[in-house]
Amino acid sequence: METDEHQTEIETKKNEPNAAAEKQQKSLFKPAWWLPGSHMQTLWPTLCRRLIKDVKLKRERFELPDGDFVDLDWAGHGHGPVILVLHGLEGSVNSPYANGMLNAVQQQGWRGVLMHFRGCSGEDNRHPRTYHSGDTADLNAVITALQAREPGVPFAAVGFSMGGNVLLKWLGELGSKNPLKAAVAVSVPFELHKTSLRIQAGFSRVYQFYFMLGLRKKMRDKFKAKPAPFEVAALAKMQTIEEFDDKVTAPLHGFASADDYYTKASCRQFLHKIAVPTLLIQAKDDPFMTDDLLPDQDELSPEVILELTEKGGHVGFVSGAFPWRAEYWLEQRVPEFLEQFLT
Repeated sequence: METDEHQTEIETKKNEPNAAAEKQQKSLFKPAWWLPGSHMQTLWPTLCRRLIKDVKLKRERFELPDGDFVDLDWAGHGHGPVILVLHGLEGSVNSPYANGMLNAVQQQGWRGVLMHFRGCSGEDNRHPRTYHSGDTADLNAVITALQAREPGVPFAAVGFSMGGNVLLKWLGELGSKNPLKAAVAVSVPFELHKTSLRIQAGFSRVYQFYFMLGLRKKMRDKFKAKPAPFEVAALAKMQTIEEFDDKVTAPLHGFASADDYYTKASCRQFLHKIAVPTLLIQAKDDPFMTDDLLPDQDELSPEVILELTEKGGHVGFVSGAFPWRAEYWLEQRVPEFLEQFLT
């Protein structure tokens, strides 16, 4: 591991009027030499990393205001800070990145709680609707209830990929009224239109194929014994995320089309409204992204820092000298950032 002294280099334009908005943090993350390329960085943790058995979980069924539910998985003990973790598309507490982050959180002496989006905890949710990239109401309901339960306890949040989009949108929606002490968003699809096109190109189509297998099966199972607001038989012909969002996600959640959904749900338009210290961690070689997806400095509020790595893939960021000594840099960097606001 790199020491704190050499972990990052902060580049700030101090002599300009909008210096805070110009702040950018250049990461010195060093990718593992044995994982060349963005796809190896992306796939290694999913295919090769084992779940950490020391993460002992306690599940809580959280009842939502509309009569549905989400499941929360808690890790850690005591009465210290609470770090809410938001998973990515079709993720869960069993996603290696989520399991690893919960372990890193509890090693800090904090408590971690992963909020499963509706239908992602292994049990179908009650209502026909599920979840989507711009759905911030459930997040808001959970945070509000947990803070009312534990007044005075500091809360922070970490969102991965789609969960990062939800987190950033929510932070922007509430602005100065947001209750978090700090937040981190990793590998965020800032503009859903562009991400949906990028995942249809080149090797990235492998990720789309994987997502579509899960999404089609989930919808078939969910609507096996009840009516659906879309044509279930048409699922078999859907090959792209964009088509799925147009024919399934949009009608399930009150959007006119995939274009309408992407326009309203993308977090990029909310970044300038964020009033909570927030770190964005992005790799330039992320196979879900294009260069023009990265927000410009003038789009970021003074509270937002964009930390770019040259390599790292999508929610990868694997370092270490050898495969049997792989190190997961996010689990060092995220607590390092949050600690300064939680102590």
